[in-house]
Amino acid sequence: MRVLLIEDDREMAHAVATGLRRARMAVDVVLNGAAGLERALGNDYDVIVLDRDLPGMHGDDVCAELVAARPRARVLMLTAAATSADLVDGLGLGADDYLPKPFEFPVLVARICALARRAQPAIPPVLRQGDLEVDTAQRRARRGDRQLDLAPKEFGVLELLLASQGRTVSAEEMLERVWDEATDPFTSAVKITISRLRAKLGEPPVIETVARSGYRI
Repeated sequence: MRVLLIEDDREMAHAVATGLRRARMAVDVVLNGAAGLERALGNDYDVIVLDRDLPGMHGDDVCAELVAARPRARVLMLTAAATSADLVDGLGLGADDYLPKPFEFPVLVARICALARRAQPAIPPVLRQGDLEVDTAQRRARRGDRQLDLAPKEFGVLELLLASQGRTVSAEEMLERVWDEATDPFTSAVKITISRLRAKLGEPPVIETVARSGYRI
């Protein structure tokens, strides 16, 4: 799952991004509204976490632009204001969800996961293929009766492959959806992650390499 966090408080942005990465999400961080809007429209995100009270280009304006552009990403708006009127205003702008600050971090993770399941195309709460199962809400994976101890990128690759329902996924798409903006596009990270994931999944193999195209379940 790939998330864009638009938050002008640098310390908070760093803390939230660190926590989301520990929850096996790929996170890009932008510290102002205009740059955040540009990033959101130029990349494929599952969820955009948007602070409402941004300097310069206000979060309300960013949200309105995103809704008009109709990206696949869902918008979760954050704000220090917590009145019912603020909630109505935020949802009225087209945000998919609204979370007042301060918030409990597990609640933020749960809201992001719920929104990702409403993205287009929708991601089911549990992905299954044979004896392989990925719980997208709890961020857990298992094969048969064995819990899989997956690193964040391994989990993200497996989630993407299962959600693709047999479609071949290219290495470029994996970099776009599972890694963040700091990743070298010429890296061998995908190949290495696939190799480690195959070892953890065990036999019989479930990930197929499609020559010159990518990988599929």
